[in-house]
Amino acid sequence: MIDQYNRNIDYLRISVTDRCNLRCKYCMPEGISTLPMKDILTYEEIRSVVEQAAELGFRHIRLTGGEPTVRIGLPILLREIRSVPGIEKVSMTTNGILLEKMLPGLIESGLDAVNISLDTLDREKYRELTGTDGLETVLSSIRAACSEGLKVKLNSVSLFSDEESIRTMVSLAEELPVDVRFIEMMPVGYGKKYPGISHEDLLQMLRRMYPGMEKDTRQHGFGPAVYYMIPGCRGSVGLISAIHGKFCGTCNRVRLTSQGYLKTCLCYSDGADLREVLRGDMPEEEKKTALRERMREAVFRKPDAHCFEKPEAMTEYAGMNAIGG
Repeated sequence: MIDQYNRNIDYLRISVTDRCNLRCKYCMPEGISTLPMKDILTYEEIRSVVEQAAELGFRHIRLTGGEPTVRIGLPILLREIRSVPGIEKVSMTTNGILLEKMLPGLIESGLDAVNISLDTLDREKYRELTGTDGLETVLSSIRAACSEGLKVKLNSVSLFSDEESIRTMVSLAEELPVDVRFIEMMPVGYGKKYPGISHEDLLQMLRRMYPGMEKDTRQHGFGPAVYYMIPGCRGSVGLISAIHGKFCGTCNRVRLTSQGYLKTCLCYSDGADLREVLRGDMPEEEKKTALRERMREAVFRKPDAHCFEKPEAMTEYAGMNAIGG
């Protein structure tokens, strides 16, 4: 559907849980609290939202968390969403720990693509960052996903600014047909404590390290990454630069939290409580209409831009795990 700034909003990210099996310091450090299951949307409720979203013109769904693979029965939800008329693509973002053993069920249920989060190829840095010695497990999942023919992208938050860290991440695009995307740290939740590297500086480093690097104008998906081709790489390298490459003018997404709140921007608490409608006492047809109208109103009012460059103007204080990552 079209919002008040004439942007086509057709991409819905759905957080299926606020729980995770890692404890990344900038997202879900040790001691963080999680929600009781009664507060989380059921799979039936999520499908109801997707059905009405499709009626409004949403075409692309991404399953997120927390970590989506820790929720039991995820392939069942995927199959249900994939069967909704109007939905063209269903993808998922995961940390990769449980991915390999779940791949057969996910692919059978219709998974189109997967983004795998991986910030470093240094085993000690990985363990320090995530609280788990799982690097080899994630790398095995990446290779398995590629072998199955899935479109695979790697999401690497730009925490490390040394050339060795950057070069080793890029090397995965040399070895495998994957896109490696560096994501500028956003001042959301615990991320405020980890500013990372500016993507203006990172782009200069990449150009110095890879003088043959050229802009890649091919379509890689539905997100805001700017891609580059590096000689010798099977995949491309992308930059998602929320701070130093603001892309709000072409933003096409909203987020559904695991509690059923439709968020229209990471910066602000604005949105709509859909769980209230889903669990309200009204006839089913009235409920569908109420869901559509509440979603329509929230999406239309989507802010024109985030305010990450002015953190004091933010009105959202929850962590990434609670707002759909």
